[in-house]
Amino acid sequence: MHDRRSANLLGATALAVTDLMLERVTDDTGIGASAAAALVVLAGSPGLSGTELGRRVGSSQPAAARMIDTLLRRELVERRPGRGREVAVRLTARGRRAAADILTARAEGLAQVLTPLDASERDTLATLLGKLLTGLHADIDNADLLCRLCERGICAIAAPCPVRDAEPERPG
Repeated sequence: MHDRRSANLLGATALAVTDLMLERVTDDTGIGASAAAALVVLAGSPGLSGTELGRRVGSSQPAAARMIDTLLRRELVERRPGRGREVAVRLTARGRRAAADILTARAEGLAQVLTPLDASERDTLATLLGKLLTGLHADIDNADLLCRLCERGICAIAAPCPVRDAEPERPG
């Protein structure tokens, strides 16, 4: 019974945190969650193809193409020649500002969630969340997808990122 209660509490917390974070992101930027994730991903990895961008945000190729078209119309991204026949997607100056705004809105929402915890509790939570993310990576097997709305540099400040540590070395 204890495991079911923990799972139930985790589910309710995860849903509430997701709702709060996405509400802040979409309200502050006026774009949807997938488009917001695309901007954040492109801020960290400029010049991705539309297909790769879609993979990293969990969209099919046709959905990614529609999302990119929307971002183009809003002048948040631009297409440039890539490798071979690929077309690279890059943020415009406006898109870079939007990506920064998204990360700020996300950080503010998550900071609000953590206010009931003291510093020691936050450290314990960070350790536990790291273990959960390592386990989730084993199921999802895609660090880019797991971290699509992450502020990438933050995880490396205090300790290594548990998701990146779970990612196998890829031939480069």
